[in-house]
Amino acid sequence: MWRRWVFFLVLCTGIGSAMAASLDQLRVGKAGSGTRLVFDLSDTVQHKVFTLAGPDRLVIDLSQTRLRASLPKVADSNPLIKNVRSGTRKGHDLRVVVDLKTAVRPRSFFLKADASYDYPRLVVDIHDRNVADAAQVPVIKKAAEDIKQRNIVIAIDAGHGGNDPGARGGRGTQEKYVVLDVARRLKTIIDGESGMEAVLTRDGDYYLGLRERMAKAREAKADLFISIHADAFRDSRVRGSSVYTLSERGASSEAARWLAEHENGKELGGVSLEDKDKTLASVLMDLSQSATTEASMDVANQVLRSLKKVGKTHKPTVQQAGFVVLKSPDIPSILVETAFISNPSEESRLRTPKHQQKMAEAIFRGVRGHFRKSPPPGTRWAMRTHVIENGDTLSHLATRYHISVAEIRDINGLTSDRIRTGQKIRIPGS
Repeated sequence: MWRRWVFFLVLCTGIGSAMAASLDQLRVGKAGSGTRLVFDLSDTVQHKVFTLAGPDRLVIDLSQTRLRASLPKVADSNPLIKNVRSGTRKGHDLRVVVDLKTAVRPRSFFLKADASYDYPRLVVDIHDRNVADAAQVPVIKKAAEDIKQRNIVIAIDAGHGGNDPGARGGRGTQEKYVVLDVARRLKTIIDGESGMEAVLTRDGDYYLGLRERMAKAREAKADLFISIHADAFRDSRVRGSSVYTLSERGASSEAARWLAEHENGKELGGVSLEDKDKTLASVLMDLSQSATTEASMDVANQVLRSLKKVGKTHKPTVQQAGFVVLKSPDIPSILVETAFISNPSEESRLRTPKHQQKMAEAIFRGVRGHFRKSPPPGTRWAMRTHVIENGDTLSHLATRYHISVAEIRDINGLTSDRIRTGQKIRIPGS
């Protein structure tokens, strides 16, 4: 008899725990050029997302979940969604149905509970299936004549965004806004430099996962990834900017992750690891990471030296940490902490367009210094060699290669315009 009671109690306990998850709120907002649905849940649950046609619908199934909040009313101006409704499935699963205005491409991911949110969130992003989403996949346009000589591409990542505001200053300044301002200014400067172009991982107030930011840089075929942040500390006297690269431990963990996935079509610098044996894949990973680490450290040092001319730096040398966004094994990556937003004077400066511009210009000078010394092969900045012939002058060379005489002098260390037949002159691609 007692065994029956024990079984009954265990069964009841099991049912209670199985039904423990609840949907406490569903929020609808913007995500780039698409729409984002955020499900605030009491616990992490298994979910399934799929679309149906005739009419177009998006279905989100949440296992062992009950609805505890009213569903949001969607504005008529929303370009993708007509209405949101729900129902119970199999007696214990929750089905949320989104009636659509057009066919969409859905993408979902979970955000675990953290310091800002003590509950997990399921995020579902949807984009018009018939429209390329420029914010989601940066597209680098190239003319036919640019194939052999391309621009240097720099991915700029404004940290945080959306429901992740980042650090907050004493005056209420939110990190996500000021770093986006600096990122936009940096993009404008880079786009104005011949032979360079920039892409933003986010260009609005919406959340991106850390690996999603890395993926955007990879999709843009970036030569450099710059993540921009604003630090905070409990002691408001602490101040100064910092520059980080990936730590050795962080690089090792990412190498292990990539090698574990190398049979699933992973690419390293445009080379597929899928058809390589594990030994060769490991060698390729080591070579790629060594080159990337060296380039990351060089550009970080250049940027740090440039930042020292703008104001105080928190540390005299480049720092290393295991930040996820720095883990691309084949894209040199740095993270810049522009200031301590928790410091009143730095918070005030960081709010002003003038200081934001100074920070963007300082970062750019460091980046430009790196690429002048080490331009990626195949880019307009990659050096060519011209052998001086009779009748050649620096002004003729400048006209021929579409650069200035001053640039030719600077690159070749010339103190005058005097050149001789047979002399080799380095010419940057232009």
